[in-house]
Amino acid sequence: MHLNADFSRFASVTPGEYEWVDSPSAGVQRMMLDRIGDEVARATSLVRYAPHSQFERHVHGGGEEILVLEGVFGDEHGRYPAGSYLRNPIGTDHAPQIGEEGALILVKLHQFEHTDTLKIAVPAHRLPWQPDQREGVAYKMLHTHGQERVSLEKWDAGVVARYPQLSKGLEIFVLEGTLWDGETEYPTGSWCRYPYGALPTLEAGARGVRLYLKRGHLSAA
Repeated sequence: MHLNADFSRFASVTPGEYEWVDSPSAGVQRMMLDRIGDEVARATSLVRYAPHSQFERHVHGGGEEILVLEGVFGDEHGRYPAGSYLRNPIGTDHAPQIGEEGALILVKLHQFEHTDTLKIAVPAHRLPWQPDQREGVAYKMLHTHGQERVSLEKWDAGVVARYPQLSKGLEIFVLEGTLWDGETEYPTGSWCRYPYGALPTLEAGARGVRLYLKRGHLSAA
């Protein structure tokens, strides 16, 4: 399967375009955002777990990155409420087990550098917001490795961010509020991927916006 697989092009998905598909495990559904491969794939997805569902044990052949959006995600290592950020490096494994709350996660698979070996579980919902150099912006840095930066950001209403030419891309998931790029409004639950060389200008909506951002991880190819 190839879905939004040309990383030299802009790609986006809004909630009105969601198409949930069943996974091999009962009670677990996926909303694919980008994907190269079939069951084992380089992929960015939303995954929705029904209460008391589980997923078979699997090895992270290319690493796994998770942001818990709703409910409580769990495995044999712990329980992670909404706002938790997890990184499971290449070669780690686990068996997700979900409790009565169910869970919705944003997950990225097979996108780790081999030198990125840090396994973390960050309670990002408990971290304080740090003031950014840009007025009206605060952030929480979640992870850095090489040129890659993963963060949460909070923009006040009307904040405009003009990004310089992106050397290694930018990926955004709208956690709360709306984001505007001059042509399209992206509500809560929207995903955008800006390629190498893009020059995005983005604006927070009338009630501000909270974002997951990942940058410095896409190549020119």
